[in-house]
Amino acid sequence: MIVASKVVKHFGKVRALDNVSLTAQVGKVTGLLGPNGAGKSTLIKVMTTLTEPDSGSVVINDVDVLRHPAQARKHIGLAGQYAAVDEFLTGRETLIMVGRLYGMSASESKKRAIDLLKRLGLTDAADRQTKTYSGGMRRRLDLGASLVATPKVLFLDEPTTGLDPRTRLQLWDIIRDLVKQGVTILLTTQYLDEADALCDYIYVIDKGKMIIEGTSDKLKKSLGQDVIELKVKDSELEKTRMVLQKITKTEVLVDELTRRIRLKTSSGSEDLLHVAEQLKKSNIKAEELSLHRPTLDDVFMAVTEDKNGDK
Repeated sequence: MIVASKVVKHFGKVRALDNVSLTAQVGKVTGLLGPNGAGKSTLIKVMTTLTEPDSGSVVINDVDVLRHPAQARKHIGLAGQYAAVDEFLTGRETLIMVGRLYGMSASESKKRAIDLLKRLGLTDAADRQTKTYSGGMRRRLDLGASLVATPKVLFLDEPTTGLDPRTRLQLWDIIRDLVKQGVTILLTTQYLDEADALCDYIYVIDKGKMIIEGTSDKLKKSLGQDVIELKVKDSELEKTRMVLQKITKTEVLVDELTRRIRLKTSSGSEDLLHVAEQLKKSNIKAEELSLHRPTLDDVFMAVTEDKNGDK
C-alpha cells in the first residue's frame, strides 16, 4: 500500500533523510521508530504531500505522490503530533466542516460526524466547544478528523504523546478497530511498548538513515542474548559503567534519564551473580538488578547508540 524508495531530503547542510526506503502492507500497522530528530516526521511529511523531497519516490495505493499529490490525498488521512482543532468550534462542527471540505453534502457530513463521535466516545461532548476538551479528547477528535473521508491509508505521527495511560489504551483500541476494517496504518512513536503492542512490522530510523527493520520478535532476537539491567543513583552512573566495562566484553549502555544500565550476557544467571559481586566490592548499591530476555527497548538502545555512547 505504501512504497517509499531512496527518499532524500536536505534542510540546508542537514541531510534529514538519507536514501530512506520503506514499505507498508495493506491492512497492517507499520511502525517507524527513532530518537528525536531522527527524520520520522520529515518522512511522514514527504509521504503525505506536505514536503517535497530532493530525490526519491513515494507511491501510495498505486498513486505517485510526487507527481499526483492531489490524487494521493484522496487515499490518505493524517493525525499529526499535535491536535489541530479550532477551539471555538464544537466537536460536531469540526467534523462536519472537515466533511464539507472533502466535498461531502451537508447531510452526508452530519451523518459521518455522528458516526465518528460515537466511535471515538465523544457523543456526550459533541456540542461543546473544543477549548473545553481535555488533551485526550482533542487527540481523539483530531483522529476523527483524519477519518472523515474514510482513508485507505492513515498516518499517525506520535498520536499518544502526552496522554494518560487510560486514554492511550483507548486510542490503541481505536487503531485496532481501524485495522480490522482494512485501513493501512503507518505509526511513528517513541513508546516502545506501543510499537510492541500495535505494529506488525517495524523500521528504526536514526540520523536520517534506516538502520534496522523487522517484526518485533525478529528485532528482539537480533540481539541474540539475555540482558542484565540495573538502576543506580545519578552520582554512581559513571562509576558503575566503568566497573561493568572491566568485567564484560560487550558494550555497556547507559540511559542517564532513567538511571538504567544495560549489558548483554551469554551466561545468564552466572553473569548476573558476577555483576552483583563486583558491585558489592565497589561499594555500589543497585536500586534494581535483573536478568531478562531482550525487549524492544533493548533493541532501540542498542541500534541508536553511536560509537561514543551518545544517543
